[in-house]
Amino acid sequence: MKTYFSLKGILNPAVNSDTPPRTPRDMLLDDIRKTQCALEIAYSGFDNVTDPDLIDCYIYEVNSALKRYRFLLQQAAQMQLYEEYHMDSPDYCDAKPLVQQPIA
Repeated sequence: MKTYFSLKGILNPAVNSDTPPRTPRDMLLDDIRKTQCALEIAYSGFDNVTDPDLIDCYIYEVNSALKRYRFLLQQAAQMQLYEEYHMDSPDYCDAKPLVQQPIA
């Protein structure tokens, strides 16, 4: 499984001057999307296996993705990303709000 936390995008800005540099907000939202997809894949895998060893494997995978997802949501809250976000691209998993808006 890939690790989505890296400093590559921050430490190595885009070489092509035509593309604007990615902001930390964009990178965080990308990581959240990837983690949502990884979580859905892990749940799907868990639902489709019967071997006890594979069940254990998917339990660990689901727990790992959930922890990563909670961490990223905390980071989003710290960055004050309280707007609802819908993914328009078909490349990503089904669109769901990332963070609920606080009730004022």
